[in-house]
Amino acid sequence: MVASKPSRIPLVYPCGDPPAPGVAKEIVPGVLWLRMPLPLSLSHINLWAVRDTQGWAIFDTGLHTQATVQAWRTLTGTDAPLGESGPSRILVTHMHPDHIGMAGWLANEHACELWMTHGEYMTCRVLVADEGREAPIEHVDFYRRAGWDAAALEVYRNRYGGYGKMIYRLPQKFRRLRDGQTLRIGEHQWQVIVGSGHSPEHACFYCPQLKLLISGDQVLPRISSNVSVLAIEPQADPLHDWLESLEKIRRQVPDDVLVLPAHDDPFHRLHARLDHLDRSHRRALDRLLVLLAEGPKRVVDVFSVLFARKIDDEVLSLATGEALANLNYLVERGRVVVTEDAEGVAWYQLSSMT
Repeated sequence: MVASKPSRIPLVYPCGDPPAPGVAKEIVPGVLWLRMPLPLSLSHINLWAVRDTQGWAIFDTGLHTQATVQAWRTLTGTDAPLGESGPSRILVTHMHPDHIGMAGWLANEHACELWMTHGEYMTCRVLVADEGREAPIEHVDFYRRAGWDAAALEVYRNRYGGYGKMIYRLPQKFRRLRDGQTLRIGEHQWQVIVGSGHSPEHACFYCPQLKLLISGDQVLPRISSNVSVLAIEPQADPLHDWLESLEKIRRQVPDDVLVLPAHDDPFHRLHARLDHLDRSHRRALDRLLVLLAEGPKRVVDVFSVLFARKIDDEVLSLATGEALANLNYLVERGRVVVTEDAEGVAWYQLSSMT
């Protein structure tokens, strides 16, 4: 989400036009590209089907909407691309609704298991349980501390617990994915690489034989993944975790892979993209320091140097979380200090060591 200039090294997109919902496009033999619609400004999510010993291993599932249900019925119907043997297992990169939303539906329809990291599954269970609850006062205070006004806080209260509405009933058991684990899927071995920052334990999947990386939201070609502090952990430092995860992928995955991302198109030149993402975030931190040199700022006061787009009600919570991730990163490293005023609003300013 952080604003950035185009990369100096252009990425290569070798796979042509994306498939329509309900259509499968072969990337390499035994690997299919699926795409599901999203009723959001981000209009789609890519899913991947890999030929398994019996059936197809499905990577990510789409948001739980009627349009996605219809697309899955088309893909798994008689004479359809996945229809002969159907899904064999469901592997979810992380717990955001566009990735896990249809996992329970697919598990029920096709009697197959859900595979996730422990942190992602349990976080999903916690967030689903918020449906129907009032917003906790601690969470309201979190956004008040960031500088939200009364109208924005009221919108937050009214929308609280909406996460579960986008997800079909979650399976009550799962198979754990672990960092460094090797999975045999069909004829090939896939390595699990777990990162953090965008979500608690985001799983990527690397196949050395096929030279493929299913990157989920951890590496996207045209946009930067949202890296946010959440109300449940106000002092978190997810930007540090995310930058470390980018470096981890660089160490473990060679540059010559074809990256299969959750959004936009498959691409080559992974390392150039990793470098660009790292550089863009560090430039954003520099811009933030320049702004803070003018004097103390609230979280909501720093949006202009971090984001190219206008921040409206639809993205206010995302922007707040990401701005706070940048501020917390600087606080943790002693570059910035924070104080609270009488109303409990946080003000950030340069430390004496900066």
